[in-house]
Amino acid sequence: MVRPLRVGERRVLSAIGKTPVGGAVAVGPLGLAGDEQADPAYHGGLDKAVYAYPVEHLPTWQCLRRERSVSMFDEPLPFGFVGENLSVEGLRESEVWIGDEWAIGDLVLRVTAPREPCSKFNAVTGLPDAGRLMVDACNCGWYLAVAQPGTVQAGQDIAVRPGRRGMTVAQAFLAKRAKHIR
Repeated sequence: MVRPLRVGERRVLSAIGKTPVGGAVAVGPLGLAGDEQADPAYHGGLDKAVYAYPVEHLPTWQCLRRERSVSMFDEPLPFGFVGENLSVEGLRESEVWIGDEWAIGDLVLRVTAPREPCSKFNAVTGLPDAGRLMVDACNCGWYLAVAQPGTVQAGQDIAVRPGRRGMTVAQAFLAKRAKHIR
């Protein structure tokens, strides 16, 4: 749900705080039922209805937070920690292609773009340079459009239907890298 988030000295509205849910969740053209989007110009809308993130990246953020004393405990980060509403296992940015479709039960999603870091991402991780670290590691995750509404639930398999295969998420992200390096 959209709620205030402290970003430096400012308070902004954000829906980056996601939590796992049990059971099937309906997915429509604008995303998962019950999942709000605070700023659809950047995060959300038809082409960015769902944000997928590889669970393999979470230990990296956990380690960085521990090393920098951002987290007092050394427990695994929960799914949804970086704002993703679809946690995936076994798919990485270098293996996911823009334009591919994913069939998950009766739901069909289409990969549209890499996620780009923002100040809200820095705030939620507790790392002021998290965006730069994301850019350096190319561990951004990606957005998906809903090609066919349906339902999704934890544990379902993803059947990849290849698209035109012009560019991977990693390649698209690296093409935008210059604007994030300051």
